[in-house]
Amino acid sequence: LIISHNKTLAAQLYAEFKRFFPENAVEYFISYYDYYQPEAYLPQSDVYIEKDASINDHIDRLRLKATASLLSRRDVIVVASVSCIYNIGSPEDFRNFSLYLESGKIHHRELLMQELIKMQYERNDANFIRGKFRCRGETIEIYPAYLETGVRVEFFGNEIEKISEIHPLTGATIAVKQQVYIYPAKYFLLPQAQLEPALKAIEEELTLRVDEFNALNKPLEAERIKIRTNYDLEMIRETGYCHGIENYSRHLNGRQPGERPQCLIDFFPADFLVFIDESHVSIPQIRGMYAGDF
Repeated sequence: LIISHNKTLAAQLYAEFKRFFPENAVEYFISYYDYYQPEAYLPQSDVYIEKDASINDHIDRLRLKATASLLSRRDVIVVASVSCIYNIGSPEDFRNFSLYLESGKIHHRELLMQELIKMQYERNDANFIRGKFRCRGETIEIYPAYLETGVRVEFFGNEIEKISEIHPLTGATIAVKQQVYIYPAKYFLLPQAQLEPALKAIEEELTLRVDEFNALNKPLEAERIKIRTNYDLEMIRETGYCHGIENYSRHLNGRQPGERPQCLIDFFPADFLVFIDESHVSIPQIRGMYAGDF
């Protein structure tokens, strides 16, 4: 792990290390927000400003690729910004939701589609873009969220007959694969067994917060947090995801109050090595961002 104190310097290091280590998995992990407006409330004028963010699709792909590489190989170099200390969910859940496909093995086509949906892939037969899959007869085509190429899985009955790496635009075969790993399209994933206890814990905390606001004679704030949280809970129940799901990560991961969230560093093996570039600037920045987040 190589930590740099700004995105521009990280990009420069990323390009250099890709040249130094052409055979390695050299990855890039920085914040994926082009624009970020945190939610805010102005009590003087009773104005609520919703959170607004613009996510860079290319950087999102590179972040997912970094974690996929860390779970699948040993020769990985990740150039990161201070973003590497922020919550991205559990590496165990990310690994457990991953999908292994092998040519010649039995795997039901309908089951594969169900598994992809659980991994936050969306079916779209018309618009084949990153994080989507489509089904045509006995063939399922997947566009992994972390790659620039697609994967075509051809079935003969319930057997995987052929796996190909394809060009996502033309559908042309680039290479035939014997086996392939498909990693999730998003970081925050939760096994069904953990979902209900987590949602119950969120509801319990919501009751406490609503009571707090009511005790302070703030009925507007109480109603707002109630509506917002109940909407998020409904989204998680129905789709397994909601915008701002990271706000509920303590409950979803079953952590205690004050316990740190899991981040990119948890995806590394125990024997990894850290370099901090421009450390006289980077270390105070990491310390400041950590303290603010805590």
